[in-house]
Amino acid sequence: MYTAFFTHILLILLPVDASRNQFMVGNIFTSDSGESEIAFRTAVDRANILDRNIELVPIVMYANSDDTFLLEKIVCNLISQGVIAIFGPSTGSNLITSICDTLDIPHIVYDWIPNESIQDREHSTMTLNVHPDNLLLSQGYAEIVQSFGWRSFTIAYESDKELQQLQDILQIVEPSSNPTTVKQLGPDEDHRPFLKEIKLSTDNCLILHCSQEKLLGILQQAHELKMLGEYQSVFIPLLDTHTIEFGDLAGVDANITTVRLMDPTDFHIKNVAHDWEEREKHEGRYYKLEPGRIKSQMILLNDAVWLFSKGLTELGILKELIAPELECRRKKPWVYGRRIVEFMKARSEETSTGRIDFNENGRRSFFTLHLIELNSSGFLDLATWDPVNGLDVLNDDEESAKRVGQKLSNKTFIVSSRLGAPFLMLREPNEGENLSGNSRYEGYSIDLIDTIAKMLNFKYEFRMSPDGKYGAFNKVTQTWDGIVRQLIDGNADLGICDLTMTSSRRQAVDFTPPFMTLGISILFSKPPTPPTDLFSFLSPFSLDVWIYMGSAYLFISLLLFALARMAPDDWENPHPCKEPDEVENIWTIMNTTWLSIGSLMGQGCDILPKAASTRLVTGMWWFFALMMLNSYTANLAAFLTNSRQANSINNAEDLAAQNKIKYGAMSGGSTMGFFRDSNFSTYQKMWTAMESASPSVFTKTNDEGVERVQKGKNLYAFLMESTTLEYNVERKCDLVQIGGWLDYKSYGIAMPFNSPYRKQISGAVLKLGELGQLAELKRKWWKEMHGGGGCEKNDDGGGDTPELGLENVGGVFLVLGLGLFAAMILGCTEFLWNVKSIAIEEKISLKDAFKGEALFAAKVWFTTKPVHTSSGSVSSSGSGLSSKHSLKSQVISTKSSMNHDVEALGHNKLKKMASMFLLKSQKATTPPQEIGRKLDKSTQIDEILSPDVKSVLNHEPEQLQHRHHHHHRHHHRHQGQDPKMDPPKNQRTSKFSNSIVD
Repeated sequence: MYTAFFTHILLILLPVDASRNQFMVGNIFTSDSGESEIAFRTAVDRANILDRNIELVPIVMYANSDDTFLLEKIVCNLISQGVIAIFGPSTGSNLITSICDTLDIPHIVYDWIPNESIQDREHSTMTLNVHPDNLLLSQGYAEIVQSFGWRSFTIAYESDKELQQLQDILQIVEPSSNPTTVKQLGPDEDHRPFLKEIKLSTDNCLILHCSQEKLLGILQQAHELKMLGEYQSVFIPLLDTHTIEFGDLAGVDANITTVRLMDPTDFHIKNVAHDWEEREKHEGRYYKLEPGRIKSQMILLNDAVWLFSKGLTELGILKELIAPELECRRKKPWVYGRRIVEFMKARSEETSTGRIDFNENGRRSFFTLHLIELNSSGFLDLATWDPVNGLDVLNDDEESAKRVGQKLSNKTFIVSSRLGAPFLMLREPNEGENLSGNSRYEGYSIDLIDTIAKMLNFKYEFRMSPDGKYGAFNKVTQTWDGIVRQLIDGNADLGICDLTMTSSRRQAVDFTPPFMTLGISILFSKPPTPPTDLFSFLSPFSLDVWIYMGSAYLFISLLLFALARMAPDDWENPHPCKEPDEVENIWTIMNTTWLSIGSLMGQGCDILPKAASTRLVTGMWWFFALMMLNSYTANLAAFLTNSRQANSINNAEDLAAQNKIKYGAMSGGSTMGFFRDSNFSTYQKMWTAMESASPSVFTKTNDEGVERVQKGKNLYAFLMESTTLEYNVERKCDLVQIGGWLDYKSYGIAMPFNSPYRKQISGAVLKLGELGQLAELKRKWWKEMHGGGGCEKNDDGGGDTPELGLENVGGVFLVLGLGLFAAMILGCTEFLWNVKSIAIEEKISLKDAFKGEALFAAKVWFTTKPVHTSSGSVSSSGSGLSSKHSLKSQVISTKSSMNHDVEALGHNKLKKMASMFLLKSQKATTPPQEIGRKLDKSTQIDEILSPDVKSVLNHEPEQLQHRHHHHHRHHHRHQGQDPKMDPPKNQRTSKFSNSIVD
């Protein structure tokens, strides 16, 4: 400020030094621009103050750029007056450039000029332009637009001049971006129809390049059409946008950005503005200009004069410099002109608009663009750009996040959604509870946005989509519906539900990173469970196998019986300790069948064959039984658990290959679009079948499709997204998922393009995923809430084997019961038959025999029982042990029956018993251990038998001995006995008495 003040004092008070060389400089203005003239004259005065060796005299001329004759006349007039440089103009400068190039007069311009051809550059070697080069300026605009990250935008331009400045923006092509729309503004002042066309498109980003006079009116009309909302962005590549007074438009929610060449806070700019004010004040005119409102043309003109003055001084030719004495007709060049221009081209200077470098063609090759954002308090610097360093963002992430955080704290997001379990459902109110607002809903979407809202500190309000749809593009009307339409129209800030991120939707709205991944799968009803069969334990083998097994069992039993009869090794000595007179065979039909059934049941048998042939048969039967038993056991579990029949379809290929089962999807959803747009042959075939099906296989909602599957009785399959499918399968146990995913997709939170909150909300979603809260929310609403987890896992899913109920194994119990019942019947039959035999043998009534046997059976503490033997059995068997028990039975029978003749009965019985004991006494050399053990009981005979009975014991012993020995020689031969020895009488008596006592 002190330097500026000192300069102004010198400018006013110091007299002009007459000894200084004076040189004239001319400036041609094409319009009545008083501000530009002020800037030019002040710049010349400032140059004269800063350099005391030379004095520049300004000459200002005005001309119409369309009148080339007058323009040429003015230029030639200035040259004839001896000007050493001509400033301006930009429009119509080709004529001036050609004249100056011919006469070597420095020509300095300060406004935009179009690109020149190589031929034109050869005739403009004396022209310097301090305005940024058109190609580099277009490159800067393109890089700035790229930094916005817009997927699509619309360019609105006024004339070819503006379009040339945007030529590099048109070259921005990204695979994920939509085509850029380019529209030219009409000549009328009413641009509302033009703006409505832009509003109907999905572009929320607008590049508006027009003259300063039209700009404010277009923005006001856009504001009336509600096109300057929170999610709209407008970039204005006009270097003088900062000079416009926006008024109420400064407070709009739209993101309006622009560029400028200078930094109003720079002290050079403030000094220049102050110089202008002081000069006009000295001239008696009031002029006031804020540094932030300085036009680019004024400051560039100031820099152009300063560059020329400094270059002229530093070139070192002031002492020899002579003003040109030229005329346009002579075409004689000025000797110093080209030296001055080449010297200025080679220099790099810092000016009010930053550093200025010139290329070989005299175009400015270095400059700095300042990217600024319009807000309620003015303009905020965001970044700078220059051709060397590119874009340099000024605000760090912390500051940007703080600004967005402040906006979030005052923001209430409108969330568009639709009802659909488990993402959003109507909440059941408690008794006496009145629900309103967000409390009316519950579900995954509510919990998700509530968690994000707590992290970012904002409020939200749920609103249902009017048509209840997700969002599909209508190619006929070229419009979107559902939640996507709400976001495009600005009626909602976020869209949260099971909204799939598709390529078509990404052209209309923006998405956060996915919060859930999924794929299309097939929903089908489980095959019906077969009815419970009590005899399901027979199911592992077919009827034919059971018949073959039974036949094999009978055949093996008979074969063993036959081979055992023929094999010598299976005839055994009944008394291995003596040389046999007879051998016996234990392999009866009953024993062979018992061995066969025991092997088949895996239990074995207590008797085994000894011959090679019978052992080979038995071994083969054991191998057969092992294989059949293991096969039966392996297959038994599946049949006992009543496993369902296998589905007739296992994947999409099976579904497409048949015509019996119909299949469809939800109308207007992403699943339907997947099959419609797929190029895979199987899916194309499925889409053709769905599209041509009658009645229609498409449903309005997923719930309708699920209900149709349940009622379809395995004749309808529904194609839906796996998340909703899993939710229904968890709660409807008659449904099942068929196959895996047919594709891969994601759910994301939708928002309008260019949302300023996308970064914050996306970061919150990523953080929730890292913390595991997204998985926890899914587990809550899929596995726990509203009946989740109620269905058992199927076996393919790795669940535990289900427990068996009585209906599964009831047949086994039934067989066991029938077997036990048959055993009881057989046992009773054997008992009654035995009672009958005893009654006949003992000659007692059936009642007494039944009573005696029943009472004895009831005495469970008895472990021995007397044997009842018929009279005929004694003579036929000749068994000494049987004779003893028979005698005991006869004696007891004699004492119990008083109607019989005791003497006759006793005589007959005792006669037979005597014969047996005489026979045994002859065979035995020593008394048997058993008889010897019971000799001490011989005294009991006197207490039991009468004297008549005792006398019979010695009657005719030799006859009885001879007869008994003849018939039972083999069965009564014992080791260590001599059959010719006659046992002592006391031993016979003890034997007999022992038989009776037993």
